[in-house]
Amino acid sequence: MVEEYSNLTVSGKGTLPSVPFLAIKEAVLGKKYELSVRFVAPQTAQQLNITHRQKDYVPNTLSFSLSETSGEIVMCRSAIRKEFKKFNMTHRDYLVFLLIHSSLHLLGMDHGDIMERKELFFLKKFSTTN
Repeated sequence: MVEEYSNLTVSGKGTLPSVPFLAIKEAVLGKKYELSVRFVAPQTAQQLNITHRQKDYVPNTLSFSLSETSGEIVMCRSAIRKEFKKFNMTHRDYLVFLLIHSSLHLLGMDHGDIMERKELFFLKKFSTTN
């Protein structure tokens, strides 16, 4: 299934999760940023991880900056389904968190205190369990 919005495309097989993709994209990246979010099979996610990061495992999400104003986020549903309980979140809120996390990476942020504060700020806005 594919959903297209202004400067946002979300695609994957089957029904897409009920997540406010456009609102999160605009809040974190801005209205003009062009973003593609793709849900892929574990094999595809693992191959992308090997090719681009030289890491041989199935990641939950990968971020690819294409330019200063465009990027792609690749998400693996099966990895996300296996992990969300470890983080004491609902499946939906974990997806929201990973979308925020990946978007911040597209802005050039690295893991650390500043990124974690921004993640929490945006998660409070878009979480259903506040």
